[in-house]
Amino acid sequence: MATIDPTARIEAGAEVGKDVSIGPYCVIGPQAVIGDGCKLISHVHVSGHTTIGPRTVLYPFCSLGTPPQSIKYRGGPTRLVVGADCEIREGATINTGTEDGRGMTEIGDRCFLMVGSHVAHDCKVGSDVIFANNVVLGGHVTTGDFVVFGGQAAVRQFVRVGEGAMIVGLSVGMRRRGFPKAAIQGLRQAYEAMFFGAGTFRERVDAVAASHGDDALIGKVIAFIRSGSQSLTMAVRRALLDEEP
Repeated sequence: MATIDPTARIEAGAEVGKDVSIGPYCVIGPQAVIGDGCKLISHVHVSGHTTIGPRTVLYPFCSLGTPPQSIKYRGGPTRLVVGADCEIREGATINTGTEDGRGMTEIGDRCFLMVGSHVAHDCKVGSDVIFANNVVLGGHVTTGDFVVFGGQAAVRQFVRVGEGAMIVGLSVGMRRRGFPKAAIQGLRQAYEAMFFGAGTFRERVDAVAASHGDDALIGKVIAFIRSGSQSLTMAVRRALLDEEP
């Protein structure tokens, strides 16, 4: 049975699951779906065609499902889907998609969005992703699972962030996830060959694929690079990296 504070406003048409707790002054729109076991602490705003997965916790003054901040949005019934067991902290905002994009913004399971973070229209965020305070994703960003964004990080539109990346100094979060040292060193060597070797970027990627095709981690990185919609080009000024101070 849902527990709803008398000051909360639940619009007709909204779907509220079992064992949901809705605290003071929350506002739930008519197309919203709140999954079983969710907890809305207080002053939470859920609007639009928004679905919140089971056991997700929404903290005060977060706003989910508002229209996208896009001048191309035409008022269509685009969506927001938030997965199960997420924690969305104070002041976080997530918009619905656009008609010209995916038509949906999507957050995976077990994501943790800290204070003031923002996910823009048409983003697709994987599962087990962490946003520190005031992280901002522009429209159409895609992230893999287990990504960690450090505080104040900003990601521009249409960028893809691969699985396990840590956006806090170009590092990869493999140690945090328990990968062995040998696997981390092997991936570092593959990155060195792909980004700082001779020839074009495409040629370097192909060479690493040929020499390390049996390594599952390196293969995953190569598949991620090749799956992009843009051509494989990369300009790296290695001379600058090698300069002495």
